[in-house]
Amino acid sequence: MLGKKWTILVAAGLIMLSIILYTLHFLIFQDPYHIWFYMLSDFAFIPIEVLVVTLILDQLLELRDRTMKLEKLNMVIGTFFSRVGTRLLACFSDSDPHIQDVRKSLLLSERWSDEEFAQVRSVLTRYICEINLERIDLPALKAFLVEKEDIMIHILENPTLLEHEQFTELLRTVFHLSEELKHRKDLTRLPENDRKHLAGDICRAYGHLIKQWLEYMQYLKKNYPYLFSLAMRRNPFDQAASAIIP
Repeated sequence: MLGKKWTILVAAGLIMLSIILYTLHFLIFQDPYHIWFYMLSDFAFIPIEVLVVTLILDQLLELRDRTMKLEKLNMVIGTFFSRVGTRLLACFSDSDPHIQDVRKSLLLSERWSDEEFAQVRSVLTRYICEINLERIDLPALKAFLVEKEDIMIHILENPTLLEHEQFTELLRTVFHLSEELKHRKDLTRLPENDRKHLAGDICRAYGHLIKQWLEYMQYLKKNYPYLFSLAMRRNPFDQAASAIIP
């Protein structure tokens, strides 16, 4: 409310100042012709000024703001994969009985073009994520997610997430999986129906993880080649992955 009153006061003050200056001009020069001439000229230029300010400058500022938000958002996504996502992908993909169908497609290269990323994205839209729960150490997975819960909460609190529904949904699926595991005291002796339920929760998170990981890798390759290099060497789908450069 105070801001609105201040704006009205400033506007009224500027109008009064303009009237005073025009009056002063008339009293000194006694020339109403030039007063009206320049006043009309100024009014005639207002539509062009509005066009420049609102349609061009505002859009440029909006584009700059959107770019900055995207940069911050991708830093958040990078933190997630560095601390949580890459390890989850390695765990889930190792338990995927059909991972060989897409593993080669996910072995990234520095020579990849946008078209190749698009092709892999198309492959993933048809790929049904499955996991063999026997290959997953559920107590270890639970301990890992509980350990990383604070990091994920801090990530979730970041206001830039409002700009990215896909990543927000990914976090939601991982949080849900964590909650499901936390509410089971003994994960080594579960009924078959409950194991199927947990497998479904893992598959849901797994599917979101793969797609978001690919999007993030494309972003790194395009904008930060040195970060892409490390991420590529830590590829969770590469069984021979190593950060060490041979």
